[in-house]
Amino acid sequence: MVEPDRYGLPVAPADRETSTNAAPLARRILRHGRYETAAMLGNGEQLVLAVVLPLLALFGLTFTDILDGIAEARIDAATPGVLALCVMSTAFTGQGISTGFDRRYGVLRFLATTPLGRAGLIFGKALAVLAVLVIQMVLVGGTALILGWRPDLAGAPIAVVLLVLGAAAFTSLGLLIAGTVRPEATLAITNLAWILLAAGGGILIPGSRLPGVLADIVAVLPSSALGDALRDALIGGTMNIGACLILLGWTIAAGLAATRWFKWN
Repeated sequence: MVEPDRYGLPVAPADRETSTNAAPLARRILRHGRYETAAMLGNGEQLVLAVVLPLLALFGLTFTDILDGIAEARIDAATPGVLALCVMSTAFTGQGISTGFDRRYGVLRFLATTPLGRAGLIFGKALAVLAVLVIQMVLVGGTALILGWRPDLAGAPIAVVLLVLGAAAFTSLGLLIAGTVRPEATLAITNLAWILLAAGGGILIPGSRLPGVLADIVAVLPSSALGDALRDALIGGTMNIGACLILLGWTIAAGLAATRWFKWN
């Protein structure tokens, strides 16, 4: 008889040394990551959220004067924030919604008891987020280059690190919400958060441009930290240590909370 683990789930074959027929863990993660990536790219709503809306934001910020004074060219000021928006769209809103409905229909509970295991499930989802982000960076970055974007190349390696760190922070937050509330609530919370953070969370427009105490509040949000850090890296070629620490803090806090309270069914 198989004893349940502390989550009330049967121990997956991947977690028992007696399993000899399962594929290596790395192969299982890659296969699940490929499946999750295909599912995300095959969803029309996800594509709108991940690609269409960021591109619209890119054009809107480039052909208006909202970001004047931040960089020499509007496209240089707009692109870092739009890249940060891509991270939030995929890692937070998109992954949160898909995980919430997978949980509702029992997909998570089923997969957690297969040779994939809980660790493989989580790493597979993380791999899918990174894969979709690469596609977003190519599409959005390529469009920005056509529009005249000239990033500081010295900040490019810093930007890559920031994108990964931002993806970790927002994925942790998305999984925390998806694993603790009903799917309908997840849908509402993540979409509302996307709108609020995109409009006034410091991700597209620097939080320092907001009035008074609102600027101080926004400064500690992961959206503002990622947007400001990417602007510093791609406009000035510098690393914003404070913003990196904020992102790391959100990643750790949300990750620990998700580990503690995530419900698989």
